[in-house]
Amino acid sequence: QVQLVESGGGLVQAGGSLRLSCAAAGSGFSINRMAWDRQAPGKQRESVATITRRGSTNYADSVKGRFTISIDNAKNTVYLQMNSLKPEDTAVYYCNARVVLLPDVIFNDYWGQGTQVTVSI
Repeated sequence: QVQLVESGGGLVQAGGSLRLSCAAAGSGFSINRMAWDRQAPGKQRESVATITRRGSTNYADSVKGRFTISIDNAKNTVYLQMNSLKPEDTAVYYCNARVVLLPDVIFNDYWGQGTQVTVSI
């Protein structure tokens, strides 16, 4: 069983910064990749950024140059540094982890509970 615990959301003015964290807790697993998605009111959930265990990253065009995803493999924790925030970044941000369950080498996805990010004008 793997649980994801998110933190770091909140209210910030446009142009400000926030840092989200997501820690994967449990036993008998290895992280394959981690990611952040977001869902704004009335909109579909979209991928924001992904990172593999080896550090390969991918970003949505809307956040390139402003957001940075990073991973601490020793802590099974992923971070999302968000700079130059815009009102359109307002959403609930969800952490996702694709893990390998050991010893049977079964891949599975887990999701965090979501953390609200609100960017005011």
